[in-house]
Amino acid sequence: MKSWDDARRVVLSLGSNLGERLDNLQGAVDSLFDASGLRLVALSPVYETAPVGGPEQDAYLNVVVVADTLLTPVTLLERAQSVEEAFQRVRDVRWGPRTLDVDIISYGGETSADPDLTLPHPRAHERAFVLRPWADVDPDAEIEGRGSVSELLGAVRDQELQRRDDLVLQVPH
Repeated sequence: MKSWDDARRVVLSLGSNLGERLDNLQGAVDSLFDASGLRLVALSPVYETAPVGGPEQDAYLNVVVVADTLLTPVTLLERAQSVEEAFQRVRDVRWGPRTLDVDIISYGGETSADPDLTLPHPRAHERAFVLRPWADVDPDAEIEGRGSVSELLGAVRDQELQRRDDLVLQVPH
C-alpha cells in the first residue's frame, strides 16, 4: 500500500452550466473526496465564465481543485468520469452544455500524449476559467511545457469571467 509520502500533486478543473450549477459543483467536490486516495489541498473561489467554443449556451460556474493523490492517472480519470456520470453528464456535442465537467489539468508534473488522458490538459493554458482560479490557490503554479500560470493568464485577459464571492463551496470533511 502506498503512503501519503508517495502522493502526487494534481489539479482538477470543475465546471457546470446546466441545472443547479453550484449544487453540481458541490456534489462533485464531495464525491471526488468521498473515496480514499485523494486529499484536498486547496479549493478555489467560484468563477462565473462565458462558454469557450461550442454552441451558444449559458454561463458556467468553474472552480479549480488542488489535491494530493495516491491514485494512478487512469484511476483518477475513471473517478472523475464516474462523478460526471453521477451528475448525468451527456457527451452529445463537443464543448456543449453540461451538468458537470471534471478535467485533470495536471498530474504530478507528468506529460502524456495518450488521447484518453493528455497531460497536462492540452487547452488549460488557453482557458481563463482554469488559469485564474488556479492562480488564486497556487500563484507559483506552472503548466508543464507552457510556463507560469500567472504569466499565461496575461494571454487570456479577453475571456469573460467574474469571481463570485457570493457563491461558496464547502470543503469536504
